[in-house]
Amino acid sequence: MTSRTSHTRVLLASFVGTGVEFYDFYIYATAASLVFGELFFAGEAESMRQLASFATLAVAFFARPIGAAFFGHFGDRIGRKSTLVASLLTMGLSTTLIAFLPTYAQAGFWAPFALCVLRFGQGFGLGGEWGGAALLAVEHAPPGWRARYGCAPQMGAPAGFIAANGLFLLLGVWLTPEQFRDWGWRIPFLVSALLVGLGLWIRLKLAETPEFAASLKEALPPAVPLAELFRRHLGATLVGTIGAVACFALYYVATAFALGFGTKTLGFSMQQMLQAQLGAILFMAVGIYVSAWMADARWDERRVLAGGCVGVVLAGGLMQPMMGSGSLALVFAYLALSLLLMGFVYGPLGAWLPGLFPARVRYTGASMAFNVAGVIGGGLTPLAAQALAQGFGLWAVGLYGSAAAGLSLVALLASRPRAGVQAAVLEP
Repeated sequence: MTSRTSHTRVLLASFVGTGVEFYDFYIYATAASLVFGELFFAGEAESMRQLASFATLAVAFFARPIGAAFFGHFGDRIGRKSTLVASLLTMGLSTTLIAFLPTYAQAGFWAPFALCVLRFGQGFGLGGEWGGAALLAVEHAPPGWRARYGCAPQMGAPAGFIAANGLFLLLGVWLTPEQFRDWGWRIPFLVSALLVGLGLWIRLKLAETPEFAASLKEALPPAVPLAELFRRHLGATLVGTIGAVACFALYYVATAFALGFGTKTLGFSMQQMLQAQLGAILFMAVGIYVSAWMADARWDERRVLAGGCVGVVLAGGLMQPMMGSGSLALVFAYLALSLLLMGFVYGPLGAWLPGLFPARVRYTGASMAFNVAGVIGGGLTPLAAQALAQGFGLWAVGLYGSAAAGLSLVALLASRPRAGVQAAVLEP
């Protein structure tokens, strides 16, 4: 630990910065579930406009690996701190500008086009965010605390969700449906500018991580970190990518898809579904910390993640009887269970993924694995879940989530337990 940087400041910077980034990402997902289909896309059928709105969610996921390669390059060459500041600015600016977009009725084709461009910017910035925030925490962690330090950026996810959906819930109470549709949805995107300023203020006070500084003393940084990653650590990258798929699929089924399905198909009000999700997200926070504690105190991260995947596989069969029951209490119970399990397949990732790579390519490796997993597990999940629900019913959506968790479980079982700081995986 450097003399200028306390443990508290490091964890706060990792948590707050990631919370802001995830707030930005979630307000988009919430708006896409509630109003973007109506405002930015043409067509008579509401279901088709909703599918088009969910399709824009995928734009950011495909941008994330590009951002991971870009920011990972600089994170492994010039350091974690400066790169994290740049990623936060990129996503914050893209999010804030969405507040000023014209609708389809005002600008025609250019409205959804501009929306997709700014959504790409969101994903590009987030591509460099998570990996850097996880490294910031883990590379400062004392012995025996890697998973608990690594869960600091993971805790930013429920915090960002609570801030995003909480604000939408308040707007739903304060505004009429017409006011919310006409201009109220823009307010959360404007608030992003204030939150980004807070995140920047905290991160600009940080020093570089000790492990990165030590790696520079041992050897010059790689000229092209991505090339070295694929040449020497392809096995670790594949294992990390597939191992992280489950958390993305589960999360976007339980949030973006569930919100849209609950309001537009089950007939619950926006306020009812947002309240249910806000309560359920607290279970995700509990799952994140408990799983991190278990990884440090009793098992390693790989085993805890594998156990979480088994739980997700089994929970997939509960979606039809609980989510499709028409009972708000059972819908809440299903969301709470899903997001609790989400904590177990997400919390230990903050320590497990960075542990797969040496410090010299760790930013690129952790970011690429996490964000490519986002493309596979989350990019098309709301769209696929909506299509499966319309064509086959909720049982098919539950099976989709179980299959994603099964895929991650296979990857985790194919890897070997971490030895020391760096995980031992099967290299090609």
